This record gives sequence, structure tokens and C-alpha cells, in this order.
Amino acid sequence: MHIENVSRRRFLKTTAVVGGGVVIGFSLTGCSSPGPLPIELAEGGFVPNAFLQLLPDNTLRFYTPRDEMGQGVTTGLSTLLGEEFDFDPLDMDIRFAGVHEDYNNPGMGVQATGGSNATHAHFDQLRQVGANARALILAAAEHDLAIGQEQMSTDNGEILVGSERYPYGQFVKTAATLTPPTEAPLKAQSAFKYIGRESTRVDALAKSTGTAVFGIDIDLPGMHHAVVKRSPVAGAALQSFDAELVKTMPGVTDVIEIGSGIAVVAERYWQAKVAADALEVSWTSVPLSKVNSKTIRADYEVALTSNEALVPTDEGDVDAQWNSAEHVLEADYWTPFLSHAPLEPMNAVVRIQGNEAEVWSGTQGPVAAQGLVARFSGIDPERVKVHQTYLGGGFGRRGTLTHIIEATQIAVATGKPIHLLWSREDDLKHGLYRPASLMRLKAGVDAEGKILAWDAARAGGNISEDTIKNMMPALFPGLGDGMIDWTVGLAKGALKGWVTDPSSIEGLFEDYDQVHTRIKHTTINHGIPLTFWRSVGHSYTAFAKESMIDELALASGQDPVAFRLNNTQNKPRLQNVIRVAGEALQGMLPKQGHYLGFAAHHSFLTDVAQIAEVSVQAGRIHVHKVLCVVDCGIAVNPDIVRAQMEGAIMFGLTAALHGEHQIQDGEVMESNFDNYPILRMTEAPSVDVVIIPSTDKPTGVGEPGLPPIAPAVANAVYRATGQRLRSLPLRLA
Repeated sequence: MHIENVSRRRFLKTTAVVGGGVVIGFSLTGCSSPGPLPIELAEGGFVPNAFLQLLPDNTLRFYTPRDEMGQGVTTGLSTLLGEEFDFDPLDMDIRFAGVHEDYNNPGMGVQATGGSNATHAHFDQLRQVGANARALILAAAEHDLAIGQEQMSTDNGEILVGSERYPYGQFVKTAATLTPPTEAPLKAQSAFKYIGRESTRVDALAKSTGTAVFGIDIDLPGMHHAVVKRSPVAGAALQSFDAELVKTMPGVTDVIEIGSGIAVVAERYWQAKVAADALEVSWTSVPLSKVNSKTIRADYEVALTSNEALVPTDEGDVDAQWNSAEHVLEADYWTPFLSHAPLEPMNAVVRIQGNEAEVWSGTQGPVAAQGLVARFSGIDPERVKVHQTYLGGGFGRRGTLTHIIEATQIAVATGKPIHLLWSREDDLKHGLYRPASLMRLKAGVDAEGKILAWDAARAGGNISEDTIKNMMPALFPGLGDGMIDWTVGLAKGALKGWVTDPSSIEGLFEDYDQVHTRIKHTTINHGIPLTFWRSVGHSYTAFAKESMIDELALASGQDPVAFRLNNTQNKPRLQNVIRVAGEALQGMLPKQGHYLGFAAHHSFLTDVAQIAEVSVQAGRIHVHKVLCVVDCGIAVNPDIVRAQMEGAIMFGLTAALHGEHQIQDGEVMESNFDNYPILRMTEAPSVDVVIIPSTDKPTGVGEPGLPPIAPAVANAVYRATGQRLRSLPLRLA
């Protein structure tokens, strides 16, 4: 597999014209698409912005519209295309697409990758592209070989006629003269050859040999390295700094003020970092400077009892059910601020030459990178070229591109190609975080174990306000600061006063059959920057919801699996994964001192049930095994489905056992993996993944494996110790 960025304006000049062949254009957004384009088409002619290119030497180039951050999207999308075109994805030349609206994510309306939606969103479009392309090549072969198509079949990029094999590339000249079909028939699932195949990833070789290019790998002639010294408290402004000593340090070329702090530029990264550490800076005081972890939780507790809560859901008559319920339980659940901590910290390279600019970075939205470089350099977006690279982990963090702004401001001020790199300390202390949450759940069940009423309240920050603040300058680079500030202020007021951010409460109440449901939400914003985190709201609501479900089951004297089955009559897919996992649980025989905990959750259109085998030794929680049952529709690549479930479980266990940011005087205290630990190999459980066979359209797999793991472990710990842990990370008294 070869990965390369594509410039929209220069595509025909630098690829199609050089390589020859036929370029088959298509629209991933569902709009009508043009026919095949002759390679001789001048640059001024119409050039579609999503391409399948077949060259005379039978090279198939697929320009993928989504970004690869380890989730296997390049493998998944090329498999959809290859299935209908009958071309093995492992033999394709796969390239990252350039910036253009044709590459917008159909599920988002913008060119972005996230939300575990890529395979679901592109399932029909890319299969249709492959089917249309195959039909076109067959028509060209029929013309050139003077043989009816009924005598032909295809196999991995070749047309078979009797014992003869003809590569697709042999027919590109004729194909370029034909009008392709727009709705060629698609295969039946029973005929799938590549979809559902156990296969290695298309990027496995590049990543295992070190030839895959990440943003951190970029090295340009004349490139300088930059480190930014930022305020320890988010939102504080620069008050003063003394750069005289720093300017004389080895390798240092520039010390400049930018929007987020002071940038030190040097010939080498370590020179810039040492100098930035030595820089004396003072900052203004802001309200966040008086905030600490205890005050945050206290504010949330007050909010849960205030009359300012929004009520986005109020169905039935919740209050009337308490007297008739056999059991009524109420409990509070706490989840802290968390970092994403991807393996590759934030970085970007920006080079500005005259009225043109280039940016190299692995992002979850290359159009946003283009917009930010344009905005902060004053260059027309059409003259900003984005070189998308592999992402060394995203988890939502690489959707907010403040590092692109910093690199651009430094490049403008210095006139040098700039490589900006955040250290791990920068990433943990100055990043964006998953919001903390305090959730109060009250629920009642009848004598048969049916949930009568569900009353849930959440207090905490919203991610949408910060998302709007960060995305508007990127998506609308020509919009003035005043208009952006006005819009952000409007969103802030709306989210506090009359609209609930869906991401704040998603997963808190939807999975079970209760008729009487009330959800309340109170926004508390202390000024800590927030953004999407793997599985978003589900990452904390599942912990509260599935812990309460376990408590209700025990209170009503029912087996936790039977209780869930009894209360998911209207959720057949979720009920089925619960049933399958429950049957597996019946056959489990944990060794003495080991206990089993159960949880299930629906997120990103996918249903997951998990069983955690846990022991407690000397006050420490050990997770030995996890069984994960997942229904994600058609498993395009079962190996990637398993890998994503395993990865999400490990990511979720890090949060369940270790993850926590403490705030002191507005400052995030944790700075590296010594005090913000990730799951170690010695702590990692064995994981078995059961994929439910399905004929449904594929659904998400990157995030849904995370939400059930924390409550599954917590429920197991209760069985092991009798302690009901309602706060993350899980710590025994």
C-alpha cells in the first residue's frame, strides 16, 4: 500500500497525466457524478474530487476520503470498493484525498473523520462506485475482445474468458470513451469475496516497517523547530516575559509572542524545548485560577439540587410511580476529567512561500487545517495545500487543531518552515479534556422486575460550546472574530438556558423499556477546555446507567442478565447480545477469588455486552479476562472489528482503573505517564470477542467497545468485595 496526499488542482498534472489510464469520478456525498474522464483533460476542465483511477499497468488507485488513525478505515473502505470492483484491497494503491467538498463525510456534512461512522456512511456509495467501474471495464472488454459479457467473469483485477486472463488495465483506453452506468447491480451478501474476509490491514506493512509517514516524521529543507510556552491555567493571558537570556541559548533563532503564549524557535527540537523551559513568563489571573477539583464537584452537587436544570426528556408520569414501585433506588455517580493521550502528541509543519502555504499534519479534519492556515496567514484557502498523514491516535483530540494555529502564526512571524511539536507534558496539561460529570439516577421496579420509572440528572460541562468555538474559525476562515464571538456566546447561552447538548446525556436512558422517563441537565462551565473523547457521552453515562441496572437487578432478586433481558423487549439487537453473553456467562467457571461482572450498552448504532472477570488482591483490582459480544451489522473485516473492541476495552480500562485529572488553582496537575498512567501490559486482560453474524448495514466499531467495560468491572468488584464503587477511577475504600 502506498499513501500519498493529493492536491485537487494538480491531480491530473501530477498523477493522471503521468500515470495514464482512466480516471473514474464519483461523488461520496450522493450527488450526481460525472462520467469517466480522459487523461488528456486540461487542468481547466472539470475535475471530480473523489477518484478511482485505473492505470494501463493495472494499478488501481483509491483516493480515500477518511483519515487513518489506527481504526482501520483505509482497509474497510477499500474493501467496500474492492468487493464490487473485484479487486483485492491488499493490491490497491491507496492515497489520502485532498481537500474538497466531494470528500465530505455523508454522516457529518463536513470533511471529517470520527463518530465511528465511516463504514456505515460510505457502505452504499463505495460499493456502487466499484460496481459501476466493473461494469464499465466489462463493457470496454466486450468491445475490444468482441465477446459477449455473458462469457466473461472477473477475478482480482482481471477479466476471465475461458482459460485466458486479461488485466483490467488493458481496457482503459476504450473505457475512457464509454458512458459508465450509474446504478450497476450490487452483489448479494452470499457472493461477498472480500467483505467478511479475515485479512491483514492494507497499512500493516508500512506501519510494521516504519515507512508509514506520520506528521511527526516530516522533515523539510530549512525547517526549524518550535515549542510554545503556554499558561498553566486555560484562558489566562500573557502579562510579561523576558526573552533576553533565552535568545542567547544554543540554536535559538526566534522568541515571539503568539495567541496561545510564547513560541521559542530553534534549529533543533530539544534546543527549543530547553529554552522554552527556561523562559520567565507571568500570566493574568482568571476565574478558573480559583477552581480546584473539590470546588468543581461541590458546584456539580449544588447544580443537581437547583431549579435551573433543563428537561430535554419528560415522558409519562415519573413521580407517580414511586409509591407503586416494589423497589426504589437512588445513587450518584462521578466521572473525572480525562485526557486523550494519543501515542503521537500534537504536531504540525507549516511552510509559507509568498501567497501559497502548505501544512503537514495528521488530523481528523483536513479541511479545518486548510481553513486555519488560511485564516492565520491571510492566504486564500485555495492556495493552502494540505498534506494529510497517518494519525498516531486520535480519539477525538485531533479534531481540535489549535496546534495548526500555533504553527501558522510562528511560520508567518519568522518566515521559516516550522515544525511545531507538543511534548507529552503539553498534551496533558494544555490540551482539551473529556468533561467531568456528576450523575444522579433514581429508578423504580415493580414486583416482576420491570423498570417503572427512570429519573436521571447530569451536571457538568458541554463539549458543543468549545466545538463551535474551535471549528468556526476553521470552517469559515473569512468570518470576522466579532461574528465568531457572537455565535459562540449565543451557543453558550442556549446550552445553559434552553437547549441540552445531546452529547452530554447520550446513553443515559435509551437502552431499556421504561415508559416513565425524565432526564435533567445542568450546565456548569468552569472554563476548562473540553472536546470529544472516545465514545463521547457514552463513556460516562454507561458507567452510571449500567451500575444502576446492576443495583436494580440485585434489589429485585433477579439475575443481572435475566433482569436486562426482561427490560429490553423493545431493543431486540441489544437484547440479543445480552442473551448471547449471558449464555456464555453460564458456562464460565472462574477460579476461586475471581468474580464476574456484566454490562451492556448501545452506542454508534452498535450493541455490545461484556463480562469482566475480576479479582481483588491487597486492595488492588485486577481484571483477568473480558468477553465482548458485539453486533455491528456486517463485519467488513472481522479482524479489525476484534482489534477495535480489544483496543476500546484497554482504553476504557485505563480510564476505569487509573484515569483522572486533578485541578488545583485552575491548573491540571498531571503531566506525564508517571502521574497519569496508562494500562500496562501486565495489567491487560485476555479478551475474547464474539461477533454476531448479521445482514444489517455495518455500524460503528471504533468506540462502542469502550462504554460497557467500566461498569462491568465495577459490578464484578461489588461481587468480590461487597463495595459498590460509584466513582471513577475505581478505588476501594
